[in-house]
Amino acid sequence: MALAIFALVGATALGLLFPLLIISLLSSVTQNGDMQQLNLLAGALVGMFLLQAGFTFTQSYLLAFVGEHIVFDLRTSLYAHLQKLSLEFYATRRVGEIVSRLSSDVTQLRALLTTNLTQLLNQVLMLVGSIVILVTLNAGLTLFILALVPILILVAFLFGSRVQRVSAHVQDQLADATVVAEEGLQGVRIVKSFGREEYESQRYRNAMTQTFHASLKLALLNALFLAVMAFLGFSAIAAILWYGGREVIAGNLSLAMISGFLIYGVTIAANLGGLAGLYTQLRAALGGVQRVFEILDTSPGIRDAPGAQSLATTQGHLYFDGVYFHYEDLIPVIQGVTLDIAPGEILALVGPSGAGKSTLFNLIPRLYDPTQGSVQIDGHDLRALTQASIRSHIAIVPQETILFGGTVRENILYGKLDASQAEMIAAAQAANAHEFICALPEQYDTLVGERGMKLSGGQRQRIAIARALLKNPRILLLDEATSSLDNESEALVQEALQRLMQNRTTVIIAHRLSTIKGAHRIAVMADGQIIELGTHAELLARDGLYARLYAMQFRDADEFLGRVPNAAAAPAPPARETSEPRGGLFGMFGRNV
Repeated sequence: MALAIFALVGATALGLLFPLLIISLLSSVTQNGDMQQLNLLAGALVGMFLLQAGFTFTQSYLLAFVGEHIVFDLRTSLYAHLQKLSLEFYATRRVGEIVSRLSSDVTQLRALLTTNLTQLLNQVLMLVGSIVILVTLNAGLTLFILALVPILILVAFLFGSRVQRVSAHVQDQLADATVVAEEGLQGVRIVKSFGREEYESQRYRNAMTQTFHASLKLALLNALFLAVMAFLGFSAIAAILWYGGREVIAGNLSLAMISGFLIYGVTIAANLGGLAGLYTQLRAALGGVQRVFEILDTSPGIRDAPGAQSLATTQGHLYFDGVYFHYEDLIPVIQGVTLDIAPGEILALVGPSGAGKSTLFNLIPRLYDPTQGSVQIDGHDLRALTQASIRSHIAIVPQETILFGGTVRENILYGKLDASQAEMIAAAQAANAHEFICALPEQYDTLVGERGMKLSGGQRQRIAIARALLKNPRILLLDEATSSLDNESEALVQEALQRLMQNRTTVIIAHRLSTIKGAHRIAVMADGQIIELGTHAELLARDGLYARLYAMQFRDADEFLGRVPNAAAAPAPPARETSEPRGGLFGMFGRNV
């Protein structure tokens, strides 16, 4: 950066000397008639042009380097900060808006810190240098030119604040359009299945129309500002010609002197206009800069406590001690839950939608902190441990499997980045995934597509299980992973899950009976509380909520079969994998809280 500024100062200094050489050339032609002096001055002028070109090249390249480095550092820092922010941050923001801040807003900051900064330095140097030279040549004419300054400052101030507001509005509209595009592309399968291609295209067109109108408003302000500044600049030139012409006629100035004054006057007017323009650009860029630093200034809701300990090993003993939790709306979601989960125990969480199952589930890897009470591992309060060490012992297999758009290999190795080829294949075999992976065109190097769209639901689930197996966690969190699969795929996934759950503390959010058959205990939740706890047989014998829901499920199934003519004789449909959810024992409970 220092070298770039040096090159800028050198180029600016040469630019200030050009008019003096031109004055000398004109003087040599009109007064002395010295051909040799004219040749020397012309040669010096060409040499200065060449030197300035070298300075300009150096400055341009180095500034581009600095600008790209700023963008690199800022984007990587911003993304790293986004990764540290808690889930509550993402609950109130959409991905498209965040991507807009990561891309276009950061670009505005680069322009502000490089191009605008160097232009500011260049124009200040040119302005100060031109004024010093003009005062030396003729103080009276210089004061005549500088009378333009207050008018330019007033115009810049009037336009600047409005440009900033409109520019921020343009960035907001662009972020909204990015959100629409991101949602439409990520949900392209739903879009096509409902035949909503035209609808999504129109949504994006409407969003871009708003951006277009906001951009036109900003362009109108900029164009009006440039027009006013151009008028003032040309008016200043006309004033210099008028006043200088009178001085030449009166014999107080030579033609060469008035030419030099005209050049320096134009330089002063241009740089005053440039400074005013930079002021409006600064105000415009501030809108985007504020959006970037709004994220950087956001503190993670979940942070490691000072002196937090690292959990090197764990037995997998989980304990909820009088846990209460609510989100920002202060509506209680978990109310006084006390639950002891022994090492190696398989516990199923069941209950209606909104009962608090998923929230309790998310407290274990410390995605949220309880508002009262504590969640403990092996007697350690999670808030006294580092997040990284907690999560190193936990693996999650979600209901809706999310794969990254790379290869099968990359998705499995996400569980253990430094795993060997043999370890990866062993995990895939244990997950009943190796056989179908070997049948893929590039086997483990096959691209799975956006969110794994090239694979079936059962295949995605088995890759997710392989990923968890490779991590080899002590604690497993399983959000009913088979409710969307056909019978054949479900059998393969269930077999893989049985291997995965062996000798691990497992907490399952259960929607179907097939998932909880092997559970040691079942916790029934309602209204954020555990109202029943025991084995399947104990809960049925208790004749409480669990027994009623169990009976209701079978009664609904019998009524459905009774409404279908010859249902018992009807042939079973062929087994096939599908990503559509289908009912089960706990399918009536809905999805996550």
